[in-house]
Amino acid sequence: MVENDDWKLGGEVFTSRMMLGTARYPSPRAMQDAVVRSGVQIITVSLRRENAREKSGQAFWEQVRQLDVRVLPNTAGCRSVDEAITTAEMAREVFETPWLKLEITGDEHTLQPDPFALPEAAAELTKRGFVVLPYTTEDLVLGERLLDAGCAALMPWGAPIGSGRGLNNTYGLRLMRERFPDTQLVVDAGLGAPSHAAQAMEMGYDGVLLNTAVARAREPAVMALAFARAVEAGRAAYRAGIIPAIDVAQRSTPLADTPFWRRDA
Repeated sequence: MVENDDWKLGGEVFTSRMMLGTARYPSPRAMQDAVVRSGVQIITVSLRRENAREKSGQAFWEQVRQLDVRVLPNTAGCRSVDEAITTAEMAREVFETPWLKLEITGDEHTLQPDPFALPEAAAELTKRGFVVLPYTTEDLVLGERLLDAGCAALMPWGAPIGSGRGLNNTYGLRLMRERFPDTQLVVDAGLGAPSHAAQAMEMGYDGVLLNTAVARAREPAVMALAFARAVEAGRAAYRAGIIPAIDVAQRSTPLADTPFWRRDA
């Protein structure tokens, strides 16, 4: 773990810079083991309206609460501003938290976020006292609109949800990091291997959020630990200062200090 590098997000302080989703695991126990093994302190949960009306009576919600971590409800599956706001209000009541991962789907094939609905919903939710963490793209104009709406961070996708493709647009992600140097940025979705998470952290991103790569692994808890270590390694490398890539070789041993032997004829 990188020393003296606590993560300040949404007015709270965390030691882990990885967030983990709770869907698609083979069993609730497998999900719990992955959370515990990785040491994550923030987990995302999807709220279905029928569960909200039952006041979280199902066993799954109780298992989530037992993990003693920050719960980040999301609005996954919402396709409009009104639907997202309604789901957010129910989530706040059920989980007793103003934190929210805002998702509004704009394209059914890629599940790409809706760039027009997101800022509108974010502005209204911020007025209502939510700590809004929007799932977005790496678009700079959209990022600016979301920050103007009061979002606490930006969470651009690495690739479409569940695709495992890693960082599809490294240029766009690097540019977003450069353009918003003082904003908390989290790569969310599409990470398929620990090396993808390390790459994001090496670029200077503040954290990562993933689900499918861990949940669908043969051993979810082991994969969760692998990702956690990759996040730490990537963050440490970024803070240490990664050398720039060059196109030619550069000697590691100066010629002036190289021993020279003469062979007599």
